[in-house]
Amino acid sequence: MPLTILGLSGAVSHDPSAALYIDGKLVAAAEEERFVRDKHAKNRMPYEAAKFCLAQAGAKPADVDVVAIPFAPVSLFGPARWHYARRYAYAPDRALDAILNGNRRFRRYKKRIEWCLVQLGFDLGKTKIQPVEHHLAHAASAYLCSGFTEKTAILGIDGKGEYATTFFGWGENGEIHKIKEFYDPESLGGLYGALTEYLGFDMLDGEFKVMGMAPYGDPSRHDFSRLAKFENGELVVDTRYANVIGLKRYKEKGKGYYFSPQLVEWLGPRRKGDVADKPYIHYAASMQALFEKLSLEMIDHYLGDILRETGKLAFAGGCALNVKLNQKIIARPDVKELFVQPAASDAGTAVGAAAWVSRQRGVEVEKMEHVYLGPEYSNEEVVAAIARFEARQGIELDWQKIDDVPGRVARILAEGNPVAWFQGRMEFGPRALGNRSILGCPSVPGVADRINAQIKFRERWRPFCPSMLDTVGPRMFGTSHPAPFMTFTFEVNDEWKTRVPEVVHEDGTSRAQVLRREFNPRYYDLMLELEKLTGNGVVLNTSLNRRGEPMICSPADALEMFHGSDLQYLVMQDVLVRKKA
Repeated sequence: MPLTILGLSGAVSHDPSAALYIDGKLVAAAEEERFVRDKHAKNRMPYEAAKFCLAQAGAKPADVDVVAIPFAPVSLFGPARWHYARRYAYAPDRALDAILNGNRRFRRYKKRIEWCLVQLGFDLGKTKIQPVEHHLAHAASAYLCSGFTEKTAILGIDGKGEYATTFFGWGENGEIHKIKEFYDPESLGGLYGALTEYLGFDMLDGEFKVMGMAPYGDPSRHDFSRLAKFENGELVVDTRYANVIGLKRYKEKGKGYYFSPQLVEWLGPRRKGDVADKPYIHYAASMQALFEKLSLEMIDHYLGDILRETGKLAFAGGCALNVKLNQKIIARPDVKELFVQPAASDAGTAVGAAAWVSRQRGVEVEKMEHVYLGPEYSNEEVVAAIARFEARQGIELDWQKIDDVPGRVARILAEGNPVAWFQGRMEFGPRALGNRSILGCPSVPGVADRINAQIKFRERWRPFCPSMLDTVGPRMFGTSHPAPFMTFTFEVNDEWKTRVPEVVHEDGTSRAQVLRREFNPRYYDLMLELEKLTGNGVVLNTSLNRRGEPMICSPADALEMFHGSDLQYLVMQDVLVRKKA
């Protein structure tokens, strides 16, 4: 009988997801937000995601050997709960709760998972539920999916799991060894999130915006070193300013934030609006610089010996999506290759927990080489969705089935038109990688501003990213480091800055997807056709969604977005939909 393991995340009240391994092969993975159309799906369980995974594999609940969950009880006899209580002594209710009732969140989560499983048709009396420590799940999602066979340094930087915030370890022969963990409030992810709130954005989402804002500022204008220090192997965050709880929080209109009034006294009022203005661009730059400095110091202290030995590093946790840090890591002389779990945030812990359990049961998991793991829709389903949309809206769409989809769409792009591109299986993780994307031609002046203003409705200063042929990446960046998942930025050489200016950020870098044809032939062929027309095998690629919405999942979702934006062209499988004049 095949070993079937279902991973279910959602332990920390956001980004619930499901992943299904069968005999070490990841057959399906998806985030709940895509199905319920609620970004980050806060306080939900991964019911729809799990239902999809089982259906995709043709599996029944009785076929599942283990349900792996990325959250576990924490012993009172370890350091985690005591560290939390000591550092948050100013909030005695929280401190005492950590000591006396420190696994309450685990018990609550397990009950909610059990409820979810019952709704899915599982018999709890016959279902094995296996908890996996949150940061161990992050570590497994990176190391076990990396394909690295050598001794590998493992890094996890996150907001917080049970109590741990940061993980240092190493992997060899499929086994993960822990070196060191830091505990709340010693959290770089939490600190970055607190400053994200101060800069006027929401946690979980706005960190990318802070990172995008940072290149417009000057980090030397403001010294943020008082916020956190790494000395003698220990990270200490100054809770006079950030990572605060209870009465220490800054409050505005009844809402509490993870920074204190003291931070506002120091830096001035919390930022509001969409403009990247001073001094806030300098604050963003200073926060990014501090984050990079401390992260690199911690890597050197705890993982430097392993990196000098083999040069391999696997990285997960929400902070692994900070592509500017990843650029600095790759630039280290002791790093030969960095693997970042493409769903590095909590959604990826469903994969990590299931992968770890699979390995514990003697079945190695495959290398993660693509993330096309979600639902797929046929031409017939697309046409049926169009008919339902027309009936509901009382309109008639201009649509047709077309031949040579890559060639036809490449011509539309080369003429300067953005295209909504809906193909194959939906991506797992936060990045659109050519199946649920809005595309543009990066050599057409102004196409990025047009997509920002008329389609995505997002801040004008946020960068757009390129997808490119694997023959282009080494020429554009001067490196052959693998980059299949848009988890790294690279310096763009001068020639390509003028050839594809719409995908080069303010600091001269691009967050790139370098694609091999075997993993997405139609998307690759589209870029080949664009190369014939423009000389550049590069396409501007941003996620198929509007600001504040999850990435599109179904044809119905795509039609709703298309109808509610200034997009003129939508291609779903072989079906081209155009706006009528």
